Amino acid sequence: MKTISCLLLLSLFSFCHAVTAQGPKVLVVTAHPDDETGFSVSLFKITHELKGIVDMAVMTDGGGGFADSQLGAMYYGLNLTDSLVARTHLPMIRKQEILDAAKIMGLRNIYFMEQPDDWYTLDPTPYISGKNWDIPFIEKRLDLILAERQYDFIITMLPHAGQHGHHKTAVLMALRAVQRFKGAHKPIIIAGSPLSANAKPIEFTMLEGFPETKIKANAPTFTLNRVFRFKENDKVSYKIVADWVIAAYKSQGAIQENGIHKTDFEHYRYFDINDSQGIPQVQSLFKQLANSGFAAPH
Repeated sequence: MKTISCLLLLSLFSFCHAVTAQGPKVLVVTAHPDDETGFSVSLFKITHELKGIVDMAVMTDGGGGFADSQLGAMYYGLNLTDSLVARTHLPMIRKQEILDAAKIMGLRNIYFMEQPDDWYTLDPTPYISGKNWDIPFIEKRLDLILAERQYDFIITMLPHAGQHGHHKTAVLMALRAVQRFKGAHKPIIIAGSPLSANAKPIEFTMLEGFPETKIKANAPTFTLNRVFRFKENDKVSYKIVADWVIAAYKSQGAIQENGIHKTDFEHYRYFDINDSQGIPQVQSLFKQLANSGFAAPH
């Protein structure tokens, strides 16, 4: 059994901000270290340009992320493609990687839930049922975090059918925490997904069998443009921030070479469990993001 001191050490890491935040307060709920790379530019702009606060809750220990670790194995001098070696060393390696990425994005707290990153499956049942994950522990932690921190927004991944079962379960944990929330300031929960300029958004209404994942009918989608160019004859865009973040994850290969590096837009949807009156708040957030920093009109 873990001691309380060890549990607290592993479940929370705090970054100190010199400037008092005036902007939105956001919690990101993900399954693995690196899942937040799909939202990295939004998070960077919220903390650096809107002077907001962003925290993150990460469900797993990251020990299963060894499928694309060939170059990472060279970098760290460990055979991270071997499952036994990886599961011994990757949890601490990936914690350090996410802490490095968090500094770039300006995150305040990371809450490590320490659930097993066991294997790849599309089925969330072994996790959400409590068979493979300690669901009461996660629920208690999320309830406490939401009650204490009073967030304006929660960001999750889009739990479409092709997502990892861990991803789907992380989304379900966030949605159910919002449903349980009894305070006056209930956070608005939205789902983000990366999108390239030549791709169509994923069609998604609801994850079958989980009605809490339903997207509100007729609600708008919200988009952040990573490829907005500025300075030096339009040579620079916010995509460089995403590259900074994914470069922190040297144990992971696929995100650098594939989807996240190629992402042009961050695409967000509005869950049905939210009140319709919250839509203008999300529209206002993305309008601020579109008009902040180097994108601000001069």
